[in-house]
Amino acid sequence: MHTAVLSNAARHTIAMVLAGGKGERLHPITLNRPKPFVPFGGKYKIIDFVLSNLFNSGLKKVYILTQYRAYALNKYIKDSWSKWVGLGEFYDTISPETNNECEEWFKGTADAIFQFMRILESTDADYVTILGGDHIYKMDISQMIANHILNKADVTLAALEVPREDAQRFGICTVDEAFRVQAFTEKPRDPATIPHRTTCFASMGNYVFTTGKLIEVLKKGRRRHADLDFGQHVIPMMLEDGDRVFTYNFIENEIPGAGPVEKGYWKDVGTIDSYYDANMDLINIVPQLNLYNYRWPIITSQGNFPPATTVFDEDGRRGQSLNSFVCGGCIISGSTVRRSIIGPCCRVNSYSLIEDSILFDHVEIGRHVQIKRAIINENITLPDGAQIGYDHEADRKQGYMVTPSGIVVVT
Repeated sequence: MHTAVLSNAARHTIAMVLAGGKGERLHPITLNRPKPFVPFGGKYKIIDFVLSNLFNSGLKKVYILTQYRAYALNKYIKDSWSKWVGLGEFYDTISPETNNECEEWFKGTADAIFQFMRILESTDADYVTILGGDHIYKMDISQMIANHILNKADVTLAALEVPREDAQRFGICTVDEAFRVQAFTEKPRDPATIPHRTTCFASMGNYVFTTGKLIEVLKKGRRRHADLDFGQHVIPMMLEDGDRVFTYNFIENEIPGAGPVEKGYWKDVGTIDSYYDANMDLINIVPQLNLYNYRWPIITSQGNFPPATTVFDEDGRRGQSLNSFVCGGCIISGSTVRRSIIGPCCRVNSYSLIEDSILFDHVEIGRHVQIKRAIINENITLPDGAQIGYDHEADRKQGYMVTPSGIVVVT
């Protein structure tokens, strides 16, 4: 679509990011942090991906709705993202406790937006995009907004094509040949396929609303449901009322500089196993999500750390990292890191071996330590000779969690 149309669409849109999730299925790494604030890819936070998508799409009027253990995430947004906007632009966090109209926590995705109705009623934006803060993907959101305008839609849902056998895990849109939604069903047993295809349209939880219609449906829906939710209540209600509900096919989204292997990449990192797998995707030889595409950068707070370094080059005591991400401030001292992600300011001491693992920031690994297929939480110190990931029964006795697929989580 024409660049001027995309730019105009972004200028007349505000964004609201739902970033209050507890991430209970990601326990224990979410015990002390909300899911969007979980580290990802070493130096990033999960929320950096949606905020980077907005920033790169030209959307710089953004409210981030936080809730569970919000202080650290609010501070992170203030110290980093809030600095990168100009006059009339903002990346601003708002939480239930700062809402004078209602002291309650958000009870549903749409209820979270309803609690800040004053923002919607006072904005001069024509469109509101509502996005989840806990998925890993790249998306030019201005293209979805332009599609919404073209269809004269009341709401547009970002949709992911999924095989029919996987559709039972999602909210599925039944669509006609123009991609207008005819029905929306949560986790259907018999999912409808896209016309002339064998795949189904799964909702990604990203929406573009025309502002006036959003205000109208939130007020109407809140009278019926205290726990107002977009998938369960709002979208079915709009279909019932004959509103113009459309899907936007995520596979059609074009990212500058992206290769074909990246097309349609989207991960819900809601479990330990899916979180681990998505991290490991980054260090493939040809990654499905390329962090080295400077035309669509993933932006984050850059710590004032020295470069990562490897020290010692002797037989049996050689500092080396292979097929890995190693962040600033790290020292790999006479040890080997292989197919792993090492967060900022970690130290791996001599004669140790780290394989297929994720270390959060400020982890200290002693000498003669062996770790494989593990996630090590921040500020952990592992003593000399520790072994993790080789004997799961021993890991459990140490108090570590072991997932069914064999990922060991040390907190």
